[in-house]
Formats: sequence, C-alpha cells, structure tokens
Amino acid sequence: MGGRVEKPTYDRHALTPSVVHLGVGSFARAHPILYFDDLAAAGETGWGVVGVGMRSPEIGEVLRSQNGLYTVVERGRDSAHARLVGALVEYLYLPEQPQQVADLLASPSTQLVTMTVTSEGYQVRPDIPAVRHDLATPDDPVTVTGLLVAALRRRRAEGTGPFTVLSCDNLDDSGAAIRLAVLEFAGLLDTQTGGDLASWVRENVTFPSGMVDRITPATNPQLRDQIEDEFGVPDRWPVVTETFRQWVVEDDFCAEKPPLERVGVQMVDDVTPWKVVKGRLLNGGHCALGYLGALAAFETTDQAMAEPVMSEYLSRLLREDIAPLLPEVPGQDTDEYVTMTLERIANPAIGDSLLRLCRRGSTKVPHHVLSSLGEARASGRTHRMLLAALAGWLWFLRGEGLDGRPLPIEDSRAEELRRAAQAGGDDPRALLEHRDIFGDLADDVDLVEELGELLTRVSRDGVRGMLAAVLHSNEEDR
Repeated sequence: MGGRVEKPTYDRHALTPSVVHLGVGSFARAHPILYFDDLAAAGETGWGVVGVGMRSPEIGEVLRSQNGLYTVVERGRDSAHARLVGALVEYLYLPEQPQQVADLLASPSTQLVTMTVTSEGYQVRPDIPAVRHDLATPDDPVTVTGLLVAALRRRRAEGTGPFTVLSCDNLDDSGAAIRLAVLEFAGLLDTQTGGDLASWVRENVTFPSGMVDRITPATNPQLRDQIEDEFGVPDRWPVVTETFRQWVVEDDFCAEKPPLERVGVQMVDDVTPWKVVKGRLLNGGHCALGYLGALAAFETTDQAMAEPVMSEYLSRLLREDIAPLLPEVPGQDTDEYVTMTLERIANPAIGDSLLRLCRRGSTKVPHHVLSSLGEARASGRTHRMLLAALAGWLWFLRGEGLDGRPLPIEDSRAEELRRAAQAGGDDPRALLEHRDIFGDLADDVDLVEELGELLTRVSRDGVRGMLAAVLHSNEEDR
C-alpha cells in the first residue's frame, strides 16, 4: 500500500480553459486529456480542459467530488505507475447545464473542441428523435452535431470566430466524418431559416483528422479497490491503461493551436496511413479476438491470448493476411509494429473484456476487418484467416454461445442482425444481404461457400477446431 503517485507540479488555478472535450469517458481521461496535462506540466498553462458529459451523470458526480482530479494507472507486464491528473479544470453535464455549456463553447477563450462520442454520435438523419429535437429547437441541442452547430452559429453572430474541431474517435476518417455531419446539420438549419451557416462553416472551420491509440479497459469496482490498496488513492473512478500511447494529428487548425508536439504528438499533413495501420491491426485484431474469444468462453483478452491456437491465429492473421496490405508509415517498421501490437493485446496487466470489444460490430467490423478482406480479394491474396474473423462475428450475432449461454449484442442494429443470423444458421447469405454492411460479399459464390464451411466447423468442432483447421490449411498453402 502507498506506492508512489505522481502529482501535478503546476498551479491548476493558472490554467486557462481553452479546450472543451465532449464525452469524458475512460479513454478521454487516459489519452487526450493526459496530453494536455503533459502540456501543463511543461509550463504551457494556456490549455486547460473543460469536460462536457453528454449522457451519463455518474462520472460528473465523481469528478466534481474530486475537484476534477482523477488517477491514471499505467500497467506494464511487470510494473505500474500512478499519476494524478489535474488538467481537467471543470466538468459540465449537458442535460443539467445546457446554458453553461452553450456559453462555454461560445466563449472567445475556447480554441479547440475535442470529442470521444463513438460513431453513433455522428448521425444526423432527421428520423432520429434527438436530431429532430435539435432541428426543431436549435438553441437547445442534445446531440453532438447540434451542439457544435449551435456554438458556431453563435460565434459567427458574435464575431468570436471559429474553433477547431478535433475528433478522437476510431473512424476511418474522423475529421471528414464530423465535418460532414456538421455541414449536413447546418444545411438542414439553413433550409429552415434561409441562412448560409453551412457556407460559413465550410470556409472557416477546420476538422483535422487524428489517430489515437491506447488500450483502456473499463474500470470496475475491483480495479478501484485494487488501486486504493496499491497506491493509497481513494479515487472513485480511476483509469487503468497500458504504458503505450500514440496520437497523430493533421496540422490543420483554424484557431490557436496547442503545442502538442512538445509532448509527443505527431503533427502530419495526412494522418491516413497511421489510421489504416492502427485500425486494421489493433482494432481488427480486437474484433477477431473479441468474437472468437467470447464464443470460446474466454472473458478477457489476456485469457484468450494464453490459448495457443488463439494466439497463433491472431499472430498469423496480423502478419499474413493484414500486414502485407498496409501502407507504409514514415519511420515505422511494420513487422515491429505487429509484434508490439500482439504484446499489447496479450498484456495480462490490462486484460480487456472481450464483450466490450464486441460492441458496435456493425460499425467496427466493416471499418477494421472487411476493409482488409476487400483488398485481399481484389489483389488475389490469402484471406482465409480474415474470413475466420468474419465467421466469428456472424456466429456471435446469434446471441448465444456454443454452450447455449446468452451473449449480449450491443449494437444499434442488434435485432435485425440477430434475426438474420438465427434464421440463416450456418448459411451466411441472410446476413450478407445487408449490403450496407457487407458490400458485395454476397455476390462472391466461392467466398459465401467458404464462409458457410467455417460457420459449420464452428458449430461442429467449436472455435478451437475451426481455427486449427484454418491454420493448417494456410500452412499447406504457404
């Protein structure tokens, strides 16, 4: 008990709140906010962060009771380091403090808005009730895009000028995604009001894309108690994460730019190569391990990676099916990056919940798995291990494990996909007909047949048996 805890060495009261972060979950506190804490520690006091909660009030209650302070524990295989973070100078909860949030975003001191809100926060379809609400009452928004548009509209009217919007979400092009969402929402408002806000946003606001990377499992009561015993910190909602972190950002800021390169952030002209490599290797690997591991009755990533057939499968998936398709990243050796990725996933000190990795598959699998599969098919390269990953998701969508135990499907399209999976059984065609997810896979007769064979093997031989067969067949092909 009483291990060393690193504490802020700067005056928190001297921090200027110029960054607003939307969605203050565990990842935000372990990654982007931590970089601003690094800036404060380096003497850059102009980049304090105000967090804005969008949906859940619990974290706000904790942070307010702790004066915005929270603990980040970085765990390697053989070491742990605890750090008290002080860069979060205030927390606001949108449903309870809408005017304060509006004033904050309109304030001239706000130069940068960062966000971690998941892909569903980018939807602006008028058939979504929250979007309809924001279009009907644009000065009282409840969605991320409605909030951003309301703030930009007010800043334009008050002559404050724009702020930069920097998404920290795992999307293929997060900057383009939030830019499109904001422009679409502003355009819908312009249609109602006869204004030209969309044109102003297009000409004045920048939405740089970024690549964020840090494995951050969800905090549970056991972790909280363990941290208090180990470090003597009675934090009600600490964050446990790995020692590795990376942030690559496009250098495209319309307002004042924080000197993040001082604390290890890579500023680049085009973030695409970094996003592709990280998304397909780490996130794609997480997708594969999540569904296959959950079906095999494992609970965490480290448990699954301790199974020889699972670890060999994931290694060869990354090295043989995915890595040869990746773009070159300046200064980065792909083989070394794969090795590091496998070590990170297997790290027993931060074993991540497999069911957490299985959330939002209809968004994540197309981005992180089907993208590689499509390229492999087009180039005539081997892709049987990618098909095994896809088979794991399709089997998982039935909503029960091989032993009949229920498996929760946390996905915006859970019901329609579960019905198709259960109706099709080991025949994947009912699922593949959802072409907005699977593209033209249903038209590839050989692929459909091979995928059906893999599903049948899972049903007959279990996940381990299916993977052993896939590994053997790929060994024969080499």
